[in-house]
Amino acid sequence: MINPSNFYNALKSYGVDFFTGVPDSLLKSFCAYVTDNSSPEKHVIAANEGGAVGLAIGYYLSTGKLPLVYLQNSGLGNVINPLTSLADHDVYSIPLLFLIGWRGKPDSIDEPQHIKQGKITLETLDVLDVPYVIIDENEKQSINKLSGIIKRSLDESKPVAVVVKKNSFLDYQLKQEQSTSFIHKREDVIKMIADNLSSNDVVVSTTGMSSRELFEYRAFKGDGHGKDFLTVGGMGHASQIALGVAKGNPKKNVVCIDGDGSAIMHLGSLSISGSSDVKNFKHIVVNNGSHDSVGGQPTVAFDINLTAIAEANGYKCFKRCDSMSSLDKVIIDFLRSEGPVFLEILAAKGSRSNLGRPTKTPIENKIAFMKNLETP
Repeated sequence: MINPSNFYNALKSYGVDFFTGVPDSLLKSFCAYVTDNSSPEKHVIAANEGGAVGLAIGYYLSTGKLPLVYLQNSGLGNVINPLTSLADHDVYSIPLLFLIGWRGKPDSIDEPQHIKQGKITLETLDVLDVPYVIIDENEKQSINKLSGIIKRSLDESKPVAVVVKKNSFLDYQLKQEQSTSFIHKREDVIKMIADNLSSNDVVVSTTGMSSRELFEYRAFKGDGHGKDFLTVGGMGHASQIALGVAKGNPKKNVVCIDGDGSAIMHLGSLSISGSSDVKNFKHIVVNNGSHDSVGGQPTVAFDINLTAIAEANGYKCFKRCDSMSSLDKVIIDFLRSEGPVFLEILAAKGSRSNLGRPTKTPIENKIAFMKNLETP
């Protein structure tokens, strides 16, 4: 398998010294190594993949050096606009190196939300006129492929890609851990939220661990899953799905359980939600300062004030909790408040090693959720 250190050093030897992107589960070892071994001036974990392309373009313009953008293949959708309208050979002709985790590869087993993107990843790159190489666990061959694709990017002044198969990198654990005093984790928070929901409340939960933890807790309690829409893909869009549900069904209280990485990915959504005057919309962000489901790389959420941002964007009520006791004091009143309202809950990162995945398909989830919305 590929040692992240060797891969990183090979890139540096070819002049690649700036890294940006959104962490991916297939690339988590490499991303963690970059986080530990690059300065803040040379590594930025971006809000979203399109923003990463912008950062990379700017770095190239100021230095003339080839930057690297890492992402999961699901992030190609966020990349297309700046790639085709700015970096493309027919516009500004910017050399970029994409490192893309190939989830949902056609001959592999993966979650439903990755199947379509896995099928069309190479076709998408072909349509975008982005030359690529595919690498796997063979370290020597994989590193040898870098020289040719990097040379092509620089010679032709265009974006290129390295597509990474599953299980290509050796395990590397992030050493730069953020120090917090929180003893509670996201799963504790989700349990308290679920325990205080009324019969008229429905939930839209964000991507990653949040939906998995909610699904397991509902199963444990025997509550069924019809009141929850699990946003298994489309990171960053849970709050707008919840807002749409709330607009379409004003008789239901709609609770969005969001994450810090998800909220930051499309932060402008807070402006739409906060100014919406949708009285049955309740927005909760569980902030553990990390991209927890893809290796635990940090977000900037502990360095900013999401609650103050919500206030500035027009939410009628905005609160912040940093303990289970403080959450216990406000959760019932918050859930019964007239929306749009916002609650940020600070928590420690991490999840159970034996955490399962939803046993219902997305189609089954959709049907059950829509049926529940029809009930008074």
